[in-house]
Amino acid sequence: MHRIVVLGAGYTGMIAAVRVARRSRRGGLGAAVTLVNPGERFVERLRMHQTATGQGLAVVRIPELLRGTGIEFVQGWAERIDPVRREVGVGGRVIGYDTLIFAIGSVADTEAVPGAGVHAYTLNSVGSAGRLAEVLAAKGGATVAVVGGGLTGVEAAAEIAERHPAARVVLLSRDVPGPSMVPGARAHLEKALWRLGVEVRTGVEVTKVLPDGVELAGGEVVSADATLWTTGTTGSAIAAEAGLEVDGRGRIVVDQALRSVSHPDVVAIGDAAAIRQPWGMVHGTCQSGIPSGAYAADSIARVLAGKAAKPFRFGYIHQPVSLGRKDAVIQFTRADDSPRRWFLKGRAAVVYKELVTRSPLPAYRLSKRLTVPAAALSSRG
Repeated sequence: MHRIVVLGAGYTGMIAAVRVARRSRRGGLGAAVTLVNPGERFVERLRMHQTATGQGLAVVRIPELLRGTGIEFVQGWAERIDPVRREVGVGGRVIGYDTLIFAIGSVADTEAVPGAGVHAYTLNSVGSAGRLAEVLAAKGGATVAVVGGGLTGVEAAAEIAERHPAARVVLLSRDVPGPSMVPGARAHLEKALWRLGVEVRTGVEVTKVLPDGVELAGGEVVSADATLWTTGTTGSAIAAEAGLEVDGRGRIVVDQALRSVSHPDVVAIGDAAAIRQPWGMVHGTCQSGIPSGAYAADSIARVLAGKAAKPFRFGYIHQPVSLGRKDAVIQFTRADDSPRRWFLKGRAAVVYKELVTRSPLPAYRLSKRLTVPAAALSSRG
């Protein structure tokens, strides 16, 4: 019995676990699959900005998603990996593996700037996002500093401003929001932020997070009742602690088959992996994560069947950005994520974004019965 352990039941880990279990059953490969996750609730990271504004979301339980798959679910934190013994420590339990799928993902890097880890809220977890929602609900006229003008920061700032119109939302960024978009798409994004009352400050660098605001390079202090940190990401420290080769952001360095270059029986997927394509490095999104999880499942099944692994190939197709519940912009891209001239905006973009956001859960359920073509999963996120 080949033991496959999947760490992390997010978007990437879930598709990898469900798909490799089906591949094993259908191919008679004799694999036992164990999925490890800290909680039994499936967290929709694509909707975390909604959680941060107090919007109630449907609760989906991981055991429910796994029903009928034969996968063993273990609830708990993966505390250590022993790549020599091929074991994972989860609480007081030791789980052995022959193949480990590392899908723990990444989190906002709050260690790069003093005070961020202590005073800032993040969208790393339902708990942190929920605590920000409580602050906004308790103080309707709160001032919120959103640090980071990337797509996560833009979505969060717009959502907060729309949901809490009495709040003052300040978006702080080194660059303009949506810098990779074509002028028309970026203009729509900027107009939406202006319409919602978001104050956008560009060309600024946050050097310290305080209990009641942030300090900028040069000494200026921007007062805030709450600071939301959305800039920079880092991988889980457990990989480096185990001796796996990682890059400067803590991501596991992998080969063309997504196997760790230092420990080939560890497969890293999603934004836990430093994945290089012919056009450059993949940056972590659900859009790239789910295809990497599907690929990992198929590749492991191929190897167990005595076949050679094929290289992972992926290309981006879009950058979907919510601008509250009533507006959005979709920038279509080339494979390397550079912008094409086409984009959607307004109501059409809202419908498109909602379809994308909703699509992973049906894909998991369908994957229990059918082997969904990997190409059909590449548009997620």
